[in-house]
Amino acid sequence: MRPATWLVLIFVMTQIGWTQTSGDNNSYTVQGTTPEREAVLRHQIEVMQPTILPYRIRFVPHWQYAYATHMYRLHVPTGMTSRMFTHLESRSVFIDEDRYGGEQWMGHWIAHELGHLATNSSREEDAEKAASEYRKRLNSGLTTGTK
Repeated sequence: MRPATWLVLIFVMTQIGWTQTSGDNNSYTVQGTTPEREAVLRHQIEVMQPTILPYRIRFVPHWQYAYATHMYRLHVPTGMTSRMFTHLESRSVFIDEDRYGGEQWMGHWIAHELGHLATNSSREEDAEKAASEYRKRLNSGLTTGTK
């Protein structure tokens, strides 16, 4: 791993003050957001039943998000904007807090990021294929009131 990548990972790991952890064996941390938003995100992920969970999900201000995309050399396809991305090596999902678009937006795009993890691929097409199943589960679970 490149030294700059290690610096970003160290920065991520030192933000313990912002961390909340679920109590199960498949726990992951959610950092940098409100307890209400964290609860919605955890519920969405629970309903989607992903095959692989992230180790951490970080909501960060735009300047930190931009720095992380630069350090991880994120490639964004032409015509797309990035508001969320997954670093596969660390199983970390970064969310641009300043561009947060609401609960439906979060559910739609976290499914995509979970698709990257499920396929262990940075290819957008692979992530979307897995995400479509997660989105079906999410839409079905939310309309039936599953908790």
